[in-house]
Amino acid sequence: MATQSVDRRRCLSCNRWGGERRPGAEPDTVDYDEDNDRGLCQDGPWHGSSRRGPRNACGQWIKWIALETPPPADQPPQP
Repeated sequence: MATQSVDRRRCLSCNRWGGERRPGAEPDTVDYDEDNDRGLCQDGPWHGSSRRGPRNACGQWIKWIALETPPPADQPPQP
């Protein structure tokens, strides 16, 4: 298992990337399998390209929604 930081702004941490991954143990990190690190670009500039991997990037990166930090349990969500 490998980990990549969101700060790199690569396909792996983009909301448009359709490969297998999961949020990492540390905030703003993504865990992925180096042997299965390709995914489909969905609605981005590389739309339909299935060769997008952890080192690829583009100018239309959007942070993966699963990495958004939920509000603390003692505070209600903002409307």
